[in-house]
Amino acid sequence: MSQFVEQARHVCALGSYQSVLAIEKAAPILHAGPGCGQKLWRTLGAANGCQGSGYVGGHSVPCTNIGEKEVIFGGDDRLRDIVGNALKVIDAELFVILTGCTSDIVGDDVSEVARRFQEQGKPVVAVETGGFKGSNLFGHELVLDAIIEQYLQPTAEKEEGLVNIWSVVPYQDPFWVGNLKEIGNLISLLGLTPNSVFGPGHGPEALKRVPKAQFNLLVSPWVGLKNVKHLEEKFGTPYLHYPALPIGPTETANFLRTVGNYAGIEDRRVERLIGKLEKDYYYFIDRAADSLLETQLMPRRFVTIADSFYALGVARFLINDFGLLPETQYITDGVAEEYQEEITAEFRKFEDGIEAKVVFSNDGGEIHEDIRKIKFRSRPLILGSAWDRVLSREINGYQLSLATPVSNRLVLNRSYVGYEGALRLVEDVYSLVLEDFQ
Repeated sequence: MSQFVEQARHVCALGSYQSVLAIEKAAPILHAGPGCGQKLWRTLGAANGCQGSGYVGGHSVPCTNIGEKEVIFGGDDRLRDIVGNALKVIDAELFVILTGCTSDIVGDDVSEVARRFQEQGKPVVAVETGGFKGSNLFGHELVLDAIIEQYLQPTAEKEEGLVNIWSVVPYQDPFWVGNLKEIGNLISLLGLTPNSVFGPGHGPEALKRVPKAQFNLLVSPWVGLKNVKHLEEKFGTPYLHYPALPIGPTETANFLRTVGNYAGIEDRRVERLIGKLEKDYYYFIDRAADSLLETQLMPRRFVTIADSFYALGVARFLINDFGLLPETQYITDGVAEEYQEEITAEFRKFEDGIEAKVVFSNDGGEIHEDIRKIKFRSRPLILGSAWDRVLSREINGYQLSLATPVSNRLVLNRSYVGYEGALRLVEDVYSLVLEDFQ
């Protein structure tokens, strides 16, 4: 029997055009019907941390706006015109054609259109991202694969210490800019050179350096795994897969040791760095100890309703460093079955043998019904999206929006990664608790 999904927390594969917008000097070109791009922008840009549109984003994204004529006779000619005009008027160094459902069903040969421009020396890439193929997280991988295959060039030159960083999905994660910057900062502190293609100050120049890297670093439970394997096959670049966002002293120290060991950095150097960062972190925690510990105001149990990036990273911090206990952890990013067992196993690796039950579901209504059945002995902490605020009030919980959609917060340069990010998370959570005592 067919079933509808309530409060889905990701969009269709075409939403991956936001991954193109996250690359400076890169422009998406949509070969889709009118309204597709606009609707997706409203969901991921405007209504998710108020991230805005940026250059050639939002209303400015070039689009073929195909209709009945293109469905009947094909839309290749119209796409060719739009790409040609975009090359004339848009100040970009990389153009990525993305298809919608209609053009994929009709069977327009967008790869051939892109190939004709490539033969003229134009930086045009094509990728089929019909919405029915999957979510924007799957589309994100398709976009990166297309860029790897059609844009990046092999090189015999390797830069010692250069590390490509792949992690959270831009715009899907409202904190993506800050998170990628903080991962890069941690890599820099190890004496390595971070290279991220997403965010300010990077762009095509960072893309061109990708084949030169010593190794690829993937900080993600599953998204991007296909891409780093593709890079290994094409350029011979090895990869390190770290499955959890490093949040807080325990996980961040483990992250630094893992990366340091993989990169061949001396153990003593890594331990000195960890000691310095932990000293700074605990200075602030000690100052707040009276409020955090002695008054016993902190919630004892928590629930996450988030994508696998945050569900795992936040859970490890709250359990390993803050001593909270987990209720069910709901993972909402439509994880493919091939990865679910490995991710579930990660939720059995907490300190003191603590384990958490994991439910994979992108149906917000189903998740809320399940949570209503839990008998909480005290006020729980609900870490999810803005959609979970009503539920939190209903069960008398504390709620913090950190996963899509974050429509009740403005996000500019915020991060929950590392030692500094953990302090921000403590501030945000405990501020919710203190609000009740005013």
